[in-house]
Amino acid sequence: MSALEPRVPQRTAPIPPPTRGGVLGPAYRTLSIGIISVVFLIAFEATAVGTAMPVAARELEGIGLYAFAFSAYFTTSLFGMVLSGQWADRQGPLRPLTVGIAAFASGLVISGTAGVMWLFVLGRAVQGFGGGLVIVALYVVVSRAYEERLRPAIMAAFAASWVVPSIVGPLASGTVTEHLGWRWVFLGIPALVVVPLVVALPAIRRTASGPVDPDAPPAAFDRRRIRLALGISLGAGLLQYAAQDLRWLSLVPGIAGAALLVPAVLGLLPRGTYLARRGLPSVVLLRGVAAGSFIAAESFVPLMLVTQRGLSPTMAGFSLALGGVTWAGGSWVQSQGRTAPYRERLMVIGMVLVALAIAAAPAVLIQSVPVWTLALAWAVGCLGMGLVIGSTSVLLLQLSAPDEAGANSAALQISDALANVVLLAGGGAAFAALGGGAVGAAHTVTAGASASHPAAFAVVFLPMACVALVGAWVATRLDPAKVPAKVPVEVPAGE
Repeated sequence: MSALEPRVPQRTAPIPPPTRGGVLGPAYRTLSIGIISVVFLIAFEATAVGTAMPVAARELEGIGLYAFAFSAYFTTSLFGMVLSGQWADRQGPLRPLTVGIAAFASGLVISGTAGVMWLFVLGRAVQGFGGGLVIVALYVVVSRAYEERLRPAIMAAFAASWVVPSIVGPLASGTVTEHLGWRWVFLGIPALVVVPLVVALPAIRRTASGPVDPDAPPAAFDRRRIRLALGISLGAGLLQYAAQDLRWLSLVPGIAGAALLVPAVLGLLPRGTYLARRGLPSVVLLRGVAAGSFIAAESFVPLMLVTQRGLSPTMAGFSLALGGVTWAGGSWVQSQGRTAPYRERLMVIGMVLVALAIAAAPAVLIQSVPVWTLALAWAVGCLGMGLVIGSTSVLLLQLSAPDEAGANSAALQISDALANVVLLAGGGAAFAALGGGAVGAAHTVTAGASASHPAAFAVVFLPMACVALVGAWVATRLDPAKVPAKVPVEVPAGE
């Protein structure tokens, strides 16, 4: 049996005593505020950095590596996720969370002070390692510290913490980028690290620190899984490099990357994940399909609006602001007890909404189509993502034994990040092949749209819409109870 498959646990984590209040009741208030602050930090970084990225890539003469600047984050986060899962299962989530926040802030400083594009990408890689540590540790905190009835609510609170950053982040980032420079967007965010450190860590130490069973002998790290994690990160990096280079010689790192990536993925994800086996494997697969298709498409939205429609960085980022509100709304809907029986149906609807939004996005390449139509379409897609992402998190914890919450949470996040890397690699290669590297080469923040390359953007969005439609089918296979029963065959007497 795979270490990631659900089983009856041999030992159990301490079950939090029943409480009458919710996630902000007296028993959970400090902890909830603390970990939501951590998510708020990550959300603010994602929205602010995404707005500044087109200007940073242009000034560093790295438009050709634009997708790599995003995928470098996800590539190193793969290793951080596996390490964090084992670390948290054995010693509790406090240490990986602390180290992760420190690495996250350090990466922002490296990128903010970079003088060339490769150093900028390196900073994104350091930041991704920290983000991988943080996100898995947070899932373990939720698994250990909260009653099962409160987990959907805290996941919805995580989504709600994106609302303010999604509105304020693009506006603040665009304003700073235009008047002070893009570097201050990266250098200013680490100051926010102080709030999560002060608020979250003491509460986590009281409620979720230490191993699952303090009386059991400490388990050693699974070195095989660590090697697989290194393999998956290195393989993903080589694959992304090959996709960006577009020369025959690039087949060598591409093949090497695939050779490292495939066995590592098979060893780290639940058996049957890429066959969409019912239950936990399909939950993990859906997370990757949903996040990968959406993030790969969204990464190119600000660049498309700045270079093809002449928007300022502020307005390009702000066009996505409504999505934070609808994402939180979708997550709130899935968290309600009365919608729990319809969770699978809601997730199918969510993936259809995501597919429609991605397919509609390149319509703004037609000059007669108002830019605000993209904002509305993306809000619809974010509603679908809110329904799907929160639900996959809830289902994962329901299907996980307490002492496997870290490993299974790592598998969910690995699927998320790996899909981002692979789909960004594919989208970035197609973008570059159709002239995307020349997009914005002569563009300045206030000079209006640069030379038009609509096909380079369309070839990114339309395939991602198809991937999202595949996710709608995967969403029908999440309930392990729906496996068809075998019909007994009667054998005639005497045979």
